[in-house]
Amino acid sequence: MFFPRRCPVCDGILPVGKGKICGGCYNKLNFIAEPRCKKCGKQIDSKEEEYCRDCRTKKHYYDRGISLIENKGEGKSSVYAIKYRNKREYAEFYADEIKIRYEYEISLWGANLMIPVPLHKKKLRKRGYNQAKVIADDLGEKLLIPVKEKALSRIKNTIPLKTLHGEERKKCLKDAFVADTALVKGKVVVLVDDIYTTGSTIDECSKELISKGASKVYFITISIGEGM
Repeated sequence: MFFPRRCPVCDGILPVGKGKICGGCYNKLNFIAEPRCKKCGKQIDSKEEEYCRDCRTKKHYYDRGISLIENKGEGKSSVYAIKYRNKREYAEFYADEIKIRYEYEISLWGANLMIPVPLHKKKLRKRGYNQAKVIADDLGEKLLIPVKEKALSRIKNTIPLKTLHGEERKKCLKDAFVADTALVKGKVVVLVDDIYTTGSTIDECSKELISKGASKVYFITISIGEGM
């Protein structure tokens, strides 16, 4: 009554017990559909192609990934609201949709650890929360995968990556993360973040996790966009 649920797209108040999104707004989201890239999960145009343009030309350290929507239009604005406008409650809707659409596929990964992509402590203090952890907590609860925030830390305070292109992001993120060997060794890890663009962040995290003994690394994000 005092804190009514709001639509994650238009932010309008939703009637009690009437779902987690407006009916009309649901159709404004560009959900990823087949055919999908067999590496990053991005939607591709041709069934004859197995991989997207980015994954055909880049080496990735993770095994495979899943994203729910394309990072454009109302969906992009909604994810940015989670990240920058403290609309953390929106994450529950997206976690529900990921479970509905991909629970079986994720179960085949055999994951036994979920890790949110970490923020540097300075950025965390400024923002007040890590949007990746908010998403991971919802997903971990729904998919029954334990979440360990401290299994991966960000030790390098990088500039905002949205201002950088692919190679610049890669250089900026070099040695930015450190994993806890005791927590990740032998684990099948699922990394969780809000947005996948070039894959540089997920790759750098995956590289570090594998170097500390993780057996496999997958990822889940809400949205995915074109790499630069």
